[in-house]
Amino acid sequence: MKGQGAPSDRRQAIWNAAYVVGAVLLLWGANSLWHEAQVVEVVPYSDLEQALAAGRVERVVVTDRELRAVLKAPDAAGKRVLTANRVEPDVSAWLDKFHVPYSREAGSGWLSQLLGWVLPSIAFLAVWYFMIRGLGERQGVTGLTAIGKSHAKVMMERSTGVTFADVAGVDEAKEELREVVDFLKEPGRYGRLGARIPKGVLLVGPPGTGKTLLARALAGEAGVAFLSTNGAEFVEMFVGVGAARVRDLFETARRSAPAIIFIDELDALGRARGAYGLGGHDEKEQTLNQLLAEMDGFDPSVGVIILGATNRPEILDPALLRAGRFDRQVLVDRPDLKGRTDVLAVHARKVRLAADVDLAKVAAMTAGFAGAELANLVNEATLLATRRGADAVTLADFTAAIERIVAGLEKRTRVLNARERATVALHEMGHALVAMALPGTDPVQKVSVIPRGISALGYTIQRPTEDRFLMGRDEMQERMAVLLGGRAAEMLVNRLPSTGAADDLAKASELARALVTRYGMDEALGMVAYEEERRTFLPGVAVGLEPRRYSEATAREIDCAVRARVQAAFETASGILQRARPVLERAARRLLDQESLGETELAEIRAELGAASVAPTVAVPAAAVPAAAVPAAAMPPATARR
Repeated sequence: MKGQGAPSDRRQAIWNAAYVVGAVLLLWGANSLWHEAQVVEVVPYSDLEQALAAGRVERVVVTDRELRAVLKAPDAAGKRVLTANRVEPDVSAWLDKFHVPYSREAGSGWLSQLLGWVLPSIAFLAVWYFMIRGLGERQGVTGLTAIGKSHAKVMMERSTGVTFADVAGVDEAKEELREVVDFLKEPGRYGRLGARIPKGVLLVGPPGTGKTLLARALAGEAGVAFLSTNGAEFVEMFVGVGAARVRDLFETARRSAPAIIFIDELDALGRARGAYGLGGHDEKEQTLNQLLAEMDGFDPSVGVIILGATNRPEILDPALLRAGRFDRQVLVDRPDLKGRTDVLAVHARKVRLAADVDLAKVAAMTAGFAGAELANLVNEATLLATRRGADAVTLADFTAAIERIVAGLEKRTRVLNARERATVALHEMGHALVAMALPGTDPVQKVSVIPRGISALGYTIQRPTEDRFLMGRDEMQERMAVLLGGRAAEMLVNRLPSTGAADDLAKASELARALVTRYGMDEALGMVAYEEERRTFLPGVAVGLEPRRYSEATAREIDCAVRARVQAAFETASGILQRARPVLERAARRLLDQESLGETELAEIRAELGAASVAPTVAVPAAAVPAAAVPAAAMPPATARR
């Protein structure tokens, strides 16, 4: 079974082909020049004989093919040497008649061929082997002789350049790994009671949370050899290569012990066996089997720890996760408010901040951001400040960078006609006014009709005041009402819906279905979980379809309940906007004039809304049931886009 060849082998093949072609052309050119340099003018044999008879020849050189006569003085043409093809078979007897000294010179023959082709070819091969091949290996380019070698990068001692001081926002994960460092530094202290060092530690979590950075920090703190590789580097185009590389990796680690083996993106190597469809994938399964055997076979007392990282633990082979292989699973999750503040402080060390920048306030605006996204935020804010020629990065730069990351790049060149702009303004102000009127929603930070990203014609940003991990039924119903506020405003003023609410409807429907089927919050259907939430750290990735475990009658009841929940949320939003229609129309006109409304303008609109005495009433389709706690994962994003 063949897999896809690595780019390194293709690069090596290109290097080899280019070198061979160049060497052949160079050899051919050199030999051509050499032969041209050796070609001399040949005179008739009779001319040479006349010169000998006249006594003008000083000496003669005899070869297998020619006679070269050196003249005592140059002839009329200025020649000092006359060369003629050899005709006389018995040259010595013939030359004796002229009483001229002569000598014999060996011909070119095989020695000339050897000097002209074989020795230069050997020289070119030596140059290729010692120079080109060495350069390729330093760049990670390998050939057939090294195909079974591991591609792991080995960093000794503290060459990683990262310690736990450079990692923030994942304090619990750092504490778990500190114990591994202590194991490596003081194995005797832990072994006095019979404890053994863990064989493997698996870092799991969403992308960008710092799993790879934690692994490098662990190596930097422990001060041991750090062998870093990727799960995809084990599988090549030849069967058995992956298993050979696993063996070579562990053998290298044993020789360098104490050492840490870090396998990033472990899911590329450790995917559950039998998950490759009909026929399987023998090469990947052989590689995984070899990894399992190596993890079972090596002695933990030698001081080798395997560190893995993945954002898809649900697809890993169960044999890889059992005790005795990856003994510990450490969750590296998105940071909370304090963690985000610490991460921003780490990345802002080399940035000149203005006096008005409060990193805690910036962290409050970035709920749900991972460590990599926070690093990108600091960089984007610094670029914005540099672009406008500022001396320091201000809070306004951070706010603009957050909008760029969340909503996308501004598209001021996308020109809408007057009717579309008016519809977008109504839509966005509908979101904003419903959010202002309902008590359990996040405060509105900004409303804009400037197109952003790929398809957003406008956006409304709500900033959470704190991290939320649970949500009650009424809060979910209010969130659906905010999502449907844009459609309610369009129906109220224009009397016709538009396609701009497509994303809002999808999010509201998903939230209503989760309320009914997963959280048991509908009175008619009871406290039964009809669907199981299959968690994955990758948003938008389907783990697999679960078979339906309820009847057609129940499915119809679920559809009716979901539709009733969405309709109730729409009625709530419509009721609020109906009572605040003058405020809605004035705010929409103001938004059209200014294109964006910030916190100051929104505070004025909120005061108008309060003066209008808009009493929020949440429509509930069924009798009230006790509010249940809902994981924050069910919450849709705080940014409503058109």
